[in-house]
Amino acid sequence: MTAFVEEAEHDPERGERTGPDAEAAGHKALPGGETAAEPLRRSATVRDALLLWVGTRAGMLLVAVYGALIVSGQNHAPLLERWKHWDVGLFRKIAEFGYDGDPKLEPDPGLPAIFPGMPLAMRLVHLVVGDWILAGLIISFVAGAVAVVALARLADVEGPVGAGRWAVVALLLCPPAVFLFAGYSEALFLAFALPAWLAARRRAWPLACALAAGASCVRITGLFLAVALIVEFVVSRIRRDGWAGWRRGVWLVLPFAPLFAYAAYQYSRTGDWLAWNNAQQTGWGRTLVWPWEAFRTTWDSTGGDEGFGPMFRLEIAAAIVGVLLLVWLLVTRRWAEFVYVGLQLGALVTSTFYMSIPRSALLWWPLWVLVGRAGARRRSVIIVYATVIGPLMVPMLMSFLNSSWTG
Repeated sequence: MTAFVEEAEHDPERGERTGPDAEAAGHKALPGGETAAEPLRRSATVRDALLLWVGTRAGMLLVAVYGALIVSGQNHAPLLERWKHWDVGLFRKIAEFGYDGDPKLEPDPGLPAIFPGMPLAMRLVHLVVGDWILAGLIISFVAGAVAVVALARLADVEGPVGAGRWAVVALLLCPPAVFLFAGYSEALFLAFALPAWLAARRRAWPLACALAAGASCVRITGLFLAVALIVEFVVSRIRRDGWAGWRRGVWLVLPFAPLFAYAAYQYSRTGDWLAWNNAQQTGWGRTLVWPWEAFRTTWDSTGGDEGFGPMFRLEIAAAIVGVLLLVWLLVTRRWAEFVYVGLQLGALVTSTFYMSIPRSALLWWPLWVLVGRAGARRRSVIIVYATVIGPLMVPMLMSFLNSSWTG
């Protein structure tokens, strides 16, 4: 997929650099043209990203095999069975039976909260592999490879050289990275969203919007991406391009089409245009509340006796990271990314209680680009990150494999 989105360093309309560094106040756009070293650098970026992706997948697989053996002795489930927990079962249920669920069981009112992109992909892959869990793992593996290559290219565009490699390291070592391995929708979403953002940086709006439409099929986060693309389009007109090409803005409607189509489909089933939102309440007990109420509920849950205390503490930590990221995006005037992350975080911290914020952080690529850029400038940043944050991924992985709630 990223083969269609070359490293977005130059505006094809004006031969200008399009990364945020070129947009900041006081920075002139660099002249167009590509040095002889550029293809080699892009090739190295792709190679490093894929090696990191495959290497960390192998590491997770080893933990899944031998970690379970150490913890559980001989009493452990088969390897594939350890990856079927939580939302994986929901994706499978929709892929196999549709949104009405298994006819032998009671209807699940929470299923409309799951967007159809991942179940449809599982249904297609299942035609070849014959196992639902394996189908989800294959989708995440392939989609994740696309995503890390796009992330590396995006970070390298913003520079300095080497930022892409460290951005991928930051993403793959973060605690909730287990969800990029499991048959969840995060990897598939990023496989569409990151190339879409690269295309937007190149001002290739038809391609950017088509890819964003794919992302909108996978998660509600596609709505926030669609809005962010509008902001990016407007900002690019104001800062550089002028309004001569404003007609291309009509493509920005495209990412909203899958959202409307899914709402219409659920309306045909349930008579409810907001079936997705209402399923959040009926399936997970999530309603809109004031942010201080959500924080208080989550804080009170950190000391609970049900075993969820550590996860709620991680939810709060992820929310704090999100707020700090938003402050940085605001100060640096990265308006489109501010909107993209801000809409997500706003929805998450006004829910009844904090849920899945660490997992949602996987989708905050401005965070991983920021860490990658800092690591390229100061290697000590990556060393500290890898030694402090990286080890937290192992208990998260083991928790998921043992069917404990991990977000």
